[in-house]
Amino acid sequence: MSEPCVALVPIFQPLTREQQEEVAAYARPVSVERGATLVRAGERQARLFVVHEGRVKLSTTTAEGRETILQVLGPGQVAGEVWFLTGDRPEQDCVALEPSRVCVIDHDALRGLIRKYPDIGVAMMRSLAERLAGAERMLAARTLADVGARVAAYLLDLPASWGPDGAATVTLPLAKKDVATFLGSSPETLSRRLAALEADGLIRVRGSHVDILDTGALDLRARGA
Repeated sequence: MSEPCVALVPIFQPLTREQQEEVAAYARPVSVERGATLVRAGERQARLFVVHEGRVKLSTTTAEGRETILQVLGPGQVAGEVWFLTGDRPEQDCVALEPSRVCVIDHDALRGLIRKYPDIGVAMMRSLAERLAGAERMLAARTLADVGARVAAYLLDLPASWGPDGAATVTLPLAKKDVATFLGSSPETLSRRLAALEADGLIRVRGSHVDILDTGALDLRARGA
């Protein structure tokens, strides 16, 4: 790999490059094909997964076989912090959506690294707090009849990269029809709501890429304001 996978991960970014390389020494790279299961719900896990290339999904499946996608993880995102901190068994399946490379860090190694570098633990808690805030925002948006609020909340919760013009760019991790299903809407309604947000100057849509031009206004829209 051109750089340690941990260099992409927010919880390891407080470390120096040398410290990241030390963490990377504990990270075992694994290549998986599309459809491969990394984690099964209910099975004991003692590993942290870092996505280096590709995409994996976290989902639940009902007894009737109906799947609900909870999250799609891309490069730099992590699965397993909650299992590490609580010791609970995962409640979701983790499956590769496409050929992917992940880095695996055993919990015992992670505990030692946190004892040596407490900033990792602090960053992990901050990451979880941000995800909780995003989940609460999405939950609030889902109680609103306005699909536009759900779309706005969804866009705000996607990982973003920042351009020189100050705009945050997010990439839809699923086909629009699948995003629409996730949001409890239809592809046609999703397209209309994206167009409306674009017309209001809040976003700019470029295929599967969306530039967020006014984060504050989009947050207000997500809250139904």
